[in-house]
Amino acid sequence: MKKLILIFVVSSLVACQSKKEPVSKAYGDAILTNDAAPLASLTSQVEGKDSVTLTLKGTIEKTCAKKGCWMSVQDANGVATRVTFKNYGFFVPLDSTAGKEVVFSGVAKRKITDVPALRHFAEDAGKTQAEIEAIVTPKEEIEFVANGVVIYEKDSDK
Repeated sequence: MKKLILIFVVSSLVACQSKKEPVSKAYGDAILTNDAAPLASLTSQVEGKDSVTLTLKGTIEKTCAKKGCWMSVQDANGVATRVTFKNYGFFVPLDSTAGKEVVFSGVAKRKITDVPALRHFAEDAGKTQAEIEAIVTPKEEIEFVANGVVIYEKDSDK
């Protein structure tokens, strides 16, 4: 009987250890990630609204090289969206994040970004002086301000 109980306990431990849990790191407020919509749905979800609260998922293209105060996230079609962080209240890692999956929650709204801000973002991204000076027109875009972010390792299951 003791052998049977021991076999049951050992097999239970092995079964629990074989489950692959997602490897992730959270920043900012705690967010629910299981109902995140694909980033590609952002434009249609903002359509006709001043702002909308969303939880989205995509792939990190790059992050601010100076502070980690923003990230550029791509959808499945390769279209990137800039994500900043509420009240400058948290930052993401400066490196080792490109290509990782991310879920972020916050508020999206349409806006026009002026040339000085676009040049500042280009400088933060490490663009050359020539690339920065080539920015001469404002850009209409969707601004996303996240209150929470979860970054997943490349080989994890979400």
